[in-house]
Formats: sequence, C-alpha cells, structure tokens
Amino acid sequence: MFTTVEASSTSCKPVRGAITSITPALRRLAAEDPTRSAIVDEGDRLTYGDLYAESRRISAALDRLLPASAVDSEPPIVAVCLRTAFDTARMVVAVEAGDRILTVIDAHWPVPLQTQQLATTRASAIVTDAPALRGALRAAEWPGLVLGLADLECADLDLIEAVPADPTPIAEDAPFLLLTSSGTTGTPKVFLKTRAQYAANIDVSRRHLGTADDIATFAPGPMSYSLTLYALFEVLATGGRLHVADRLDDLWLTSRVHDEGITRLVTVPAALHALADAATRAPGRYDGIELIVTGGAALSADARTRITAALPRARAIGYFGTGELGFIGDDRAGGEMIRLYPQVQAQVRDDHGAVLPPGAFGTLWVRSRSCSTGYLPGTTTTSLTDADGWASVHDQGRLRDREFTFVGRRGDVVTTGGYTVALDEVERAFDGMPDLGAACAIAEIRPTLGVRIALVVEGEGPPPAELRAWAKGRLAPASVPRRWYSLPELPRTSGGKIRRAAVAELIAVGQGRA
Repeated sequence: MFTTVEASSTSCKPVRGAITSITPALRRLAAEDPTRSAIVDEGDRLTYGDLYAESRRISAALDRLLPASAVDSEPPIVAVCLRTAFDTARMVVAVEAGDRILTVIDAHWPVPLQTQQLATTRASAIVTDAPALRGALRAAEWPGLVLGLADLECADLDLIEAVPADPTPIAEDAPFLLLTSSGTTGTPKVFLKTRAQYAANIDVSRRHLGTADDIATFAPGPMSYSLTLYALFEVLATGGRLHVADRLDDLWLTSRVHDEGITRLVTVPAALHALADAATRAPGRYDGIELIVTGGAALSADARTRITAALPRARAIGYFGTGELGFIGDDRAGGEMIRLYPQVQAQVRDDHGAVLPPGAFGTLWVRSRSCSTGYLPGTTTTSLTDADGWASVHDQGRLRDREFTFVGRRGDVVTTGGYTVALDEVERAFDGMPDLGAACAIAEIRPTLGVRIALVVEGEGPPPAELRAWAKGRLAPASVPRRWYSLPELPRTSGGKIRRAAVAELIAVGQGRA
C-alpha cells in the first residue's frame, strides 16, 4: 500500500488573474495612488509613483547598455550587488521590469566568492557599489559590464518615453530570477524561477500568509537572502508597503515597528528570541504587530511560546518550503505538523524511489505550480525533478493525509549504532534550556568506530554535565550527543541560518573547545 496526497482538482490550474511580476501592481498604483509608500528604509522612502518612474528609466538604460556586454546570455542575466537593502530593492524592481534574469549577490561575501558566483551564472552585467569587487573584476578583465548606481540613475529623462506605458507582456514561463540554495548543508546550487512559479508563491502569500493591499510589512536583513528578497516581490505585487533594513537586529534595536505603523513581520525564527526580549523591555513598542511570518528554519515550540507571551496579540506562522520548490505548507495547525497548502501534491518515497504508506519515514517529493524544473548545469550533478515532474530537495519526514512531519534534510539524518538519528530533532530537544544560546548537532565520522553525535554550542553555554542530563531526559539513548563542543560563533548564511557542514568542518580541524 502507498499514498500520494493529491491537491484538489482545481488547485493545479493556472491562477486566473494572478500577478506574475511586480510591474503590473506598480503601474496600477502609480496611477491610482502615486503617493502611497512602496519601499521604506529608516532614512529613505520611495512611493509607488516614484518607484514606477524610476524603474522605467533604469530599465530603459539597461536595455541601451546591455548589448555592449561581451557575455552572451539570452535573456541577459543582470547581477545586483549593492551594500544597502533599500538600493538593492529598488534596483531589483528595475531589473525585473524587462525581459531579463535577475540574480542578487551578497555584498558582504568575500570577493572570491562574489566573482565565482558571477562566473557560474554567466551574468552579462553587474550593478554594484562595492569598490573591492569592482577592482577585482577590472583586474581579472571580466568581460561583462560593471555598472554603478550613477550609470543608471543619471540616464536621460527622455528614456522614459522609450518605454511604452503598457510594455509587451513577457511569457509566464519565462525565467526571470536566478537563485541559489541556502548552502546550510554544502555548496550552494543554482536554479531558475519563472514568473508563473513566483505567481503561484504570491497566490499562497495572499491566501495564507497575510499579504494584502496597503499592509505594512517589515522584512529586515540583506536582500540577498531569499526570504527577504521574496518579501519584496510578495509585498509590492499585492500593493503593500515594504519596510527594509540592512541589519536583522534593526527589528529589536530600533523603534521602527512602532514609529512606522508596521503590522506584519517577515523574519527567521532565530530572531524571535531577541524580539521577545525587546518586547518585554519596551512594553508597547510592538503592540501593532498582528502577524509574524517566519521561514528558513522550523519555528521551535520554545520560540513560539516566548513570542506569544511577549506579544499576545500577534499570530506566528512558520511556513515550510524552499526556493526550489516554493511554498509547501505551514504550521498554523500547531505542534510539529506541517499542513500542506491546497495546490501541493505530496508523497514520501524510500531510497529506491518506491512510494511509502502513510506515516512511514522517507524522502518528501512534491508537485506544484511553484516548483523549479532543475539546477543549472555545472553547479551540481543533483537532480531536482523526476520524469513525471515530481521534485525533491531530500527533506526527510513522515506524511499522513495532508500533514507532514519534517525531520531534517538528507545528510541531517544519520545512522549511529544501528539507529536513525535526525540532527534537527537533537537540536530541538535543547529548545528552552536555560543559559543556552544557539546550538548545532553534527555527526562526527570516526574511521574505526563509526558515527558519533556531537552538539556544538555558541559561546560558553551550560557545562557538559548539565547538557547531558538535559538530553537524557528528552531524547532516545541513541540520539543523546556523545561529545560536547563550543565555538565563539557558529557560521551562518547571510540570512542567519546555521551552516551545519561548516560547523562540522571547524570541529574536524580542532577549532572547537571540547
């Protein structure tokens, strides 16, 4: 017996009237409500009218400049690497306005990683204000165009007239966005999103994640992080106001939530502990928050409890999904269950590809309108989809009816002493432990003795005896860590997710304190 959880008969059809890009909403609101705020930073603001005019002008300038690039790409790939979230956001809108593919590169990455990303994606141009990157590209005689903000902002005003008020529609199946996997478990992989795939995501945001006309959303952190970048698309495509910040900690170190009338937050679960502390210290500052949407990692029971106590008027929803697959479901049903969204078909398979019965442990495969079709050649040998259009990033767990219990990614589930151990579950067992900050479970591979579970804590943390006692009261014997380490700081992605593979590497070379 096997199970495939199907969506309803109408859920996989195209969404009639769905917005497939930012530009239609910009054009509408620029005409109907031009003074409405679109993108807001602490010291800057762009209205819908201003943003639409600017995006048309910059898009026209790009059309004029891109044919001079020596990198042949059709459609052209334009990279954005700017130091502020505000500038990145407005440039993303301009690049998206034409028949181009956009990719965002983190301005805080090491220069060699930035140049490697450019080479991998075969970008025709990069818009950047990072002096070190510009210098490195000149020294390497990179064949693409290196553009600054001034090159595009100072374009002749008459270029606006070259852009028709109603531009030729771009095909829904046209790729427009190039993304990379988070890199938490290894080298990031590169994939494309089409406008139709993002339209499916935006439809989920509208139906389930609280986006709506004139809603004020705060999504702090670098725009290079897919969670924050997606917030820009979902908010502007639904006529909302996006409040941005260069640093994640603007959420709890400033009074912007109160001062700017923000009612919706989009952030990573790790930020909620600091937010709860700030709300306790400054009563009233966060009372306007009605909805907190988290992504990128599971929203732990401890984080949910703390934020609910600190902000009783706010709902917290943790969504489950990936850049490759789009939105899959969320945890509003409570507990550790992920309720699948209506448009998602799902099944769990074993290592040989056989579909498993309800409740069996295996790999999640899904089909939905938001799924990418594959990774770019040369970036990985991993397949994303099978011949029937089912896609997987090798999330492990159990599926019953329309509810999925996530255990971890393949590589995060190991066998030790004949028992299967999910490293994510080991970490969750330490939620709420006093005096413990961030922690990461890893598998140490010993050539003669096999796999051993270890826990790496950030900073000092409780002594090993207390950690061991806490674990024994909450975990099966095989899951209790055998070794305990600390690092001054755990390596993270630009979005704040702990990079498990990098943690394991540091411990392997002896950098952790036992």
